[in-house]
Amino acid sequence: MPIETAPETLPLFPLPTVLLPGAPLGLRVFEPRYLDMIRECGRNESGFGVCLILEDEGDGKTRGAAAAYGTEARIEDFDLGEDGLLTLQVRGTRRFRVRDVHIRDNGLQVARIDWCEPEPVSLLSPEHGLLSTLLRGILERFGGEYAKADQALFDDASWIGWRLAELLPLEDEQRQQLLQIDDPDERLDRLLVLLPDET
Repeated sequence: MPIETAPETLPLFPLPTVLLPGAPLGLRVFEPRYLDMIRECGRNESGFGVCLILEDEGDGKTRGAAAAYGTEARIEDFDLGEDGLLTLQVRGTRRFRVRDVHIRDNGLQVARIDWCEPEPVSLLSPEHGLLSTLLRGILERFGGEYAKADQALFDDASWIGWRLAELLPLEDEQRQQLLQIDDPDERLDRLLVLLPDET
């Protein structure tokens, strides 16, 4: 649940994807408002918020407002692509809930947000042991940056939940639902329901 303190402000980068805590994301930035945002983040050594753009009800094709929950993105690396566009490598850190949003003259959305409580390290319960085994199998098969993760993480309910939410073939709306769950065990319960049939 959100931390009860005075709200902070965070520039938003709404995207048709969900950024999860601990997960990497590559971005290409070309709109002036977002280039200004990245420069500001660099000067202030701060992050920005990534929120899923929700589909409007109705035809399911048009895009609507950004989701009320998002994740802070911190820039890890940047470069210029062959096309001259700025490319960023960011990583998700803290979750937040949006209170309200105002729009700057350049079109950038800036939100007043409440940070969600940090999740404590909690041991994986026996009923979720399958999920740890599943994650190990995925990493053994596909490798990636988590393949050499500390073995203690495979007993951490929060880390297991975020990594499976990131790596399983889920819909963005399902990932968003998982992002909005505050309890790691509840998130793992939900993942058990969402597991693809072939697992």
